[in-house]
Amino acid sequence: MSTHSDRAVVDRRYDPAMRRALELAAQAGRQGEVPVGAVVLGPHGEPLAEAANARQAEHDPTAHAEIRALRAAGAAWGGSHLEGCTLVVTLEPCTMCAGAIVLARVARVVFAAWEPRTGACGSVRDVVRDPRANHVVEVVAGLRAEESRALLTEFFAPRR
Repeated sequence: MSTHSDRAVVDRRYDPAMRRALELAAQAGRQGEVPVGAVVLGPHGEPLAEAANARQAEHDPTAHAEIRALRAAGAAWGGSHLEGCTLVVTLEPCTMCAGAIVLARVARVVFAAWEPRTGACGSVRDVVRDPRANHVVEVVAGLRAEESRALLTEFFAPRR
């Protein structure tokens, strides 16, 4: 696996989308969902779709923020291939979401906090950058990581 650090990303062009993703994550947490939010940006940086985790509300184990945002972006885009698009998400995607990111041919994924247990974009696995796949995704990590970790810590503290 690739090594990683939590240094802040110097390039802040994804900051507005990450702020929105953090807002969505906070809303999800208040509704009893794991606080993860995602925003899909079009090739020119325009927002195409956004979503938060909704596994409990939708009674759906696949209702992760990333999957829901990719589905909505595909509908808005008019196709399943989101070439040139960027997925901005508050937590490193899991294997399921990383697979969907590759299949959607997303150009890059920008995430806040690393997920040391189930992450699949460089921590536990690196599904999105596997050279054997039909598409390799650029990864930008660490943007507003502390804010994302704080939401997760606050959410899980009373549950543990």
